[in-house]
Amino acid sequence: MDKQDITIGNYNHTINLVERKNLMITGVKKIENFDEEEFLMETAMGFLAVKGEGLQLIKLDTLQGNVTIKGMISGFSYVDSVGKKEKENTIFNRLFK
Repeated sequence: MDKQDITIGNYNHTINLVERKNLMITGVKKIENFDEEEFLMETAMGFLAVKGEGLQLIKLDTLQGNVTIKGMISGFSYVDSVGKKEKENTIFNRLFK
């Protein structure tokens, strides 16, 4: 059994944000789309959208599913599917009802 067969499907999903400048994500299956203002990626827990300014992809480890993004992070949220965001269930909407 080679290494790739062992790691597929064993994604643990974590998000680590340091000073709103460095974002480390594990459990990333693939990056759908990205630019300087938004990253959209498929994770073990669903699609994740990361928004900010001057975003750069620093590290991409496809075998382990690790991604590191640098820039000014303004927020991130999970989306139901690509193109359809889950707006009713965000923390801010629940807090300010």
